[in-house]
Amino acid sequence: MVKRSSIIADGDAAGAKATSGTGKSVMKKLPEVTVAFWVMKIAATTLGETAGDLFAQTLQIGYFLTTIVLFLVFVVTLVVQLRSGHYQPFLYWTVILSTSMAGTTMSDFMNRDASAEYLSSGTSSLGWGPQGLGMGYPTGAGILVSILLAIFFVWKLSGMTFQIRDIVTFRGETLFWAAILVSNTLGTSMGDFLSDSSGLGYGGGALLVVGALAVLVALMKVPAVPNTLLFWIAFVLTRPLGATAGDFLTKPVAKGGLNLGTIGSSVVLLAVLSALVAYGHMRERKTTDWPASGQDSPARRAS
Repeated sequence: MVKRSSIIADGDAAGAKATSGTGKSVMKKLPEVTVAFWVMKIAATTLGETAGDLFAQTLQIGYFLTTIVLFLVFVVTLVVQLRSGHYQPFLYWTVILSTSMAGTTMSDFMNRDASAEYLSSGTSSLGWGPQGLGMGYPTGAGILVSILLAIFFVWKLSGMTFQIRDIVTFRGETLFWAAILVSNTLGTSMGDFLSDSSGLGYGGGALLVVGALAVLVALMKVPAVPNTLLFWIAFVLTRPLGATAGDFLTKPVAKGGLNLGTIGSSVVLLAVLSALVAYGHMRERKTTDWPASGQDSPARRAS
């Protein structure tokens, strides 16, 4: 009997290799989707929110220049990831972080403008170039949803798998990272809308997202609902959770935040993410060492 995979624990954690469509065994390039994956995802997206705001607002580089620089950082890290022969936790989460930082400023540039409501107290301008396109969160989110659906449409037409554990080709991984970048940008728009414009505030917005994620977990038990769909919805929703958490850490107390600032919050979150990635790296080494020893891994014995 084949067990139905879940968005929380997708696949055999002990497997270091995947099988391509031709039957050839190749090294996996992307991580297993476990509880630890989602914890690191939320930590990375929260750090992406605070770090993006640090460059654009605190350092007053502005949304325009920061978006260009962070997008280039994403491209560089992505090239290194695509050229890598196997999954490396530090490299993978560096790309995730770069998509989160770039997504933060891309969303801000699309949705915001030079209005005082979007600028820090005492700031009249941010860096060189336009301050933003001023589309607003609903319009920006609509555009991003359309782009994301277009990526998935092309992905579907390509005939390549949507299962993360089985993505091993250059084209498949490129589509995956394009979807990740747009998903993080869309999630930022959703998070900012919930925190700033919906009236729910940071706490209310976070509770709404957590409730939606709980519904997704319940839907895992429904055979008619594809787990791939649940995964991508969860991936988008964990981004606004990170955005609202980042805003809660950095914004003034008068606005419902903790007023820790972008610098302090980013340092703490970077330390947390680094520790989690180090743990993931050690776990990865253990699971890939077991097959070489000719014994069943703990994860395989438990299944």
